[in-house]
Amino acid sequence: MKHRKVSKQPGPRPATQFFLSDPENLRSVMQDVQIGIARRAYELFEARGLEHGHDWEDWFRAESELLRPVPVSISESAEQLSVCANVLGFHESELKVSVQPTTIVVYGKRETSATQSEGGKLEYIDWYPDQIFRVIALPVAVVPEQASIKLQAGLLEFELPRAAQPAVDAPPEAA
Repeated sequence: MKHRKVSKQPGPRPATQFFLSDPENLRSVMQDVQIGIARRAYELFEARGLEHGHDWEDWFRAESELLRPVPVSISESAEQLSVCANVLGFHESELKVSVQPTTIVVYGKRETSATQSEGGKLEYIDWYPDQIFRVIALPVAVVPEQASIKLQAGLLEFELPRAAQPAVDAPPEAA
C-alpha cells in the first residue's frame, strides 16, 4: 500500500508572533474540557461496576486519554520570567493562550489529519490525543500586557516582565 508523500519545507520554520485570547473565551473552553474529562471518568467508574474508591485514578486516566501532556520549563531573572511550553504538532491557528498576572493558560485542539492510500481509503494515524490544556501557575506576578509570545519549532515561548513589587514598609526601629 502506497501513501502520498507530504512535502516538507527544508530548514526550520520562522517564529510566529502569537496573539492572546480573551480569558473569558478560555474559561468556557476550560469548562467544556473538564466536562469531557468528568464524563469519561464516569464511564470508567461504570465500567468497573460502580466500585467506589478509584475516583482520582479514573480522573487521571480520563485526562490522559483526552489530553496530551504539555511539558513546561520556567526560568526567571530579576526583570522577567521565561516560560517554554512544548506544543509540538500544534499550529498557531490551533492554539489559544491567555496570560494573567499569576497564570498562563494554553489550550489547543488539533485538526485531524488523514492520508489517502492508492485505493482511495482514508487513514487516520495518530497515537496521541488531539487536545492540550495546561494551566501554568507563575512563581511571581507578571505584566500580561507586555508579554512577548512566539511559537517556533513546537515550543511556545513566553517572555514576561515581572510586575513591580509593592513597597514594604520597614518595621519601626526599637527604642
